[in-house]
Order: sequence, then structure tokens, then C-alpha cells
Amino acid sequence: MNRKSKILKHLDLRGKGIEIGPSHQPVTPKKEGYNVQIIDHLGQQELINKYRAHGTNTSNIEEVDFVWKGESYEKLVGKKKCYDWIIASHVAEHTPDLIGFLNDCDSLLKDTGVLSLVLPDKRYCFDHFRPITSISKLIDNHHQKATRHSQGVVAEYFLNVVKRSDRIAWDDCTGGAFQFSHSLQSSLDAIREYNDDDEYLDVHSWCFVPHSFRLIIHDLHLLGLIPFKEIGFYQTDGFEFFITLGRSGRGVSQTRLEMLKVIDSEMRDGCVERPTLKMFLLKIKRIIQRLAG
Repeated sequence: MNRKSKILKHLDLRGKGIEIGPSHQPVTPKKEGYNVQIIDHLGQQELINKYRAHGTNTSNIEEVDFVWKGESYEKLVGKKKCYDWIIASHVAEHTPDLIGFLNDCDSLLKDTGVLSLVLPDKRYCFDHFRPITSISKLIDNHHQKATRHSQGVVAEYFLNVVKRSDRIAWDDCTGGAFQFSHSLQSSLDAIREYNDDDEYLDVHSWCFVPHSFRLIIHDLHLLGLIPFKEIGFYQTDGFEFFITLGRSGRGVSQTRLEMLKVIDSEMRDGCVERPTLKMFLLKIKRIIQRLAG
């Protein structure tokens, strides 16, 4: 299945949906006939100006229906329990209060609605050397009603984010050396200048491997903190994995201990730098291409 098929697999596209933060890459663009509304942190023209400055193709940026300024989604949209699906691609890891974000989404969804998430696998992106998120910090941030990233998160981010072969995201075929994305001095300057009360600074608050996120969703539901269970899951493809949640979900089939063992295995796979069959074949392919050229 391709990326889009995985995201849309469990969505009833005959119904009405919302995309949160699609910016210049909507999964369900209005111009293709999807019955969708958009929540984003800027209006259409502001997004165009922002991404044009970065040399990004802005032709896919669509009209934003609701410009989010930190209020609840229910207050922003002005209604509740009226959407059949929500898509949030590479949004959840940015939210200071992930539990609050999930419950905000639930407030907009019908009881039969589903939430389709795409998340980065920390093993294959700039978060590679950052620790995986534990449930303790998620719960603490929720009780504190966090709306900004803490100084600790900002410090961890600037000191540890990396590139590999000059890329901020890669796949399991990618080799090459790691390099820090920020110099030590620039990291120290950013950390010292940041204050929790400052304007929102956009960094990844949370880092996951696929099964650490699956287990967190399982445990948050078990603790009564979210209404969602897992409906569907697709393993990492490239640098991202896919999970669909809903009130009607059955949850994971593995036991908690089995899940913990899988997480342990995923972390070992992500830490060991070794040649793989995929990497070997990719190198052979490149050699052939060079010889042919």
C-alpha cells in the first residue's frame, strides 16, 4: 500500500473530515473533491508566504477554515461530535500536551469517527539520539495543561538533534555519518534565551518508535485518560509509521510484556549501525547506474 492508502484505510470518505496542520502537503485536498475542512496555525496566504521563503512548492496550500491560536478545537470550530474522520500527519509529536490533543480531536469526532495519525520514527530522523518518550511526562504535561515546550525539552532538542548524510530524515537503507544539526555554542545560546513563557517554539516534544507509541495509547486508554483504542497500524515505511484510533477500536493484540519486548528490539535495531541487505543492494544498484552512465 502507498502512503495515502495507509492514512485513508479506515476513513469513511463519504463523511465529513478535518485535516489538522496539513500546511503545503494536504492528504485530502479540497480540489480533489474531499469533504474536508482545515485547521492550521496560519491562514492560507500566511502559509504561502512562510513556505515560499523556504523555497517550498506552495501550490498545494489550500484555504484554511479555522486558524488555531491555542483554544480548544471545540471552541475553534464552534461545534462538537460532528466529524467522521480527522487526519493529523506529523502533528502529535509537536504538541506540548499530547493527551489534551487526543481528547480535543475526540471532541470533534462522532462516536463512530476515527483519527488517522502519521508519526516520525525517531530511529530515522533528527530525533535519533533523543530518548523515547515515557508515559510519565505525558501525564505530567497534561495535568499541568502545558501549552509551551519546557526548557528541558528545548535543551534536549538543541543539544541532540542530528542529520545523517546531510538529511534530517532517512530510511533503513541510509548509511553515512551523523552530524549535529546545531553547533554547541548555538545550542547553548538558544537554550539560554528560551523561556517557557515565550512565544511558542516549534520543536518535537515527543519521540517514539512504533511500538512505544502503540503501548502509550494502550496505557492511556487503560488509565481512562483518552477514549481511543487502536483500530489499525502500519509499520515504519521510510521514516514514518501510521496508526488509526477510535472509540470503536479493539486495541493491540499483544500483551504489555510482549509490547515492551518489541520496543526493546526496535531500540536495539535503531542503535546498531550495521550493513543490511537493503543497503548492500542499494550500493550495487548505484554502482551499476554509475557504470551505465
